[in-house]
Amino acid sequence: MLKHAILYPLFLVAGCIASLVGIFGGSFIWFLVVLLLAIGLTTWGAFDIRLGYFTPTFFRKKYNAEGRVALTFDDGPSLHTTEVLRLLKAYQSKATFFCIGKQVLAYPHIAKQIVDEGHTIGNHTYAHPKSFGFLKEKDVVAELEQCSSIIYQTVGKTPKLFRPPFGVTNPSVAKGVQYTKQQIIGWSNRSLDTVTLQEDKIYERVCKKLKSGDIILFHDTSQRTVNVLKRLLPYLQKQGYISVSVDDLLNLHGYEK
Repeated sequence: MLKHAILYPLFLVAGCIASLVGIFGGSFIWFLVVLLLAIGLTTWGAFDIRLGYFTPTFFRKKYNAEGRVALTFDDGPSLHTTEVLRLLKAYQSKATFFCIGKQVLAYPHIAKQIVDEGHTIGNHTYAHPKSFGFLKEKDVVAELEQCSSIIYQTVGKTPKLFRPPFGVTNPSVAKGVQYTKQQIIGWSNRSLDTVTLQEDKIYERVCKKLKSGDIILFHDTSQRTVNVLKRLLPYLQKQGYISVSVDDLLNLHGYEK
């Protein structure tokens, strides 16, 4: 697996060598090659959470999944979360909700309902800033700690599972997560329910890629997602899948002890 801690010094050495070749050989083509490769790989690593390029991430259960998958929901709680919870209960399914701190403040009763019904709450930052990928380490830590504090004050549990907004990771996020001692959770099956307007396409996308051990990404913020779940949950049941929480699937601790 490609890792930033290993490749970064290698790129520095390669860049220095390429610069010397350019100075004494008259051509900087190799320096440009190294530079473009470093930029491309760093960008890929920042936006593809499955790589674990900057920090260890969990995005699926690779072995011994035994027909289990993990439904996850980001950006709530919202008024749509209650209907999601009703459907999960009807099909005896468990899920993980990566909650925004501000949303927990807005809907504390729904956050409590999530926990009371046996689901797991994870950290999704306090405000889900659009500039998350550009925050300094101290600001990343502040977002995580504030969200965790609100969740604790609301449900009496401090989450250990964290999903970064937009799935973005970088050195600041890596250091922030290390400081707060949380574990990054990605996904292996992305519904694209926030950008795809056609419910049929969302449903087909998830079902087409579905396999044991998947961590499936949804957002409990729209009726569109609720409507897809009305079809997906009976499909999972029919195909012999069972949805469990992420911590159950991966044998992790969902909360601080």
